[in-house]
Amino acid sequence: MCSHQLPGPAADAHTHAAHVVAARPEQGWSLLCDGTIVFDDSGELLPDGRVVDPHRVTTGHLAVAA
Repeated sequence: MCSHQLPGPAADAHTHAAHVVAARPEQGWSLLCDGTIVFDDSGELLPDGRVVDPHRVTTGHLAVAA
């Protein structure tokens, strides 16, 4: 594993510098160099066992192209 440190108690995949070391798009997940497993639905399983719930966008926040 690398030495990337997760920022604070509620880590967010978009705020740390870890990079993908293994990707399984057919299964819907990727492994980051810090041991975090990131799922296609934006949820995460952190190396210490904590779970980050998916960050789903509701359709009300999506832009519509004309």
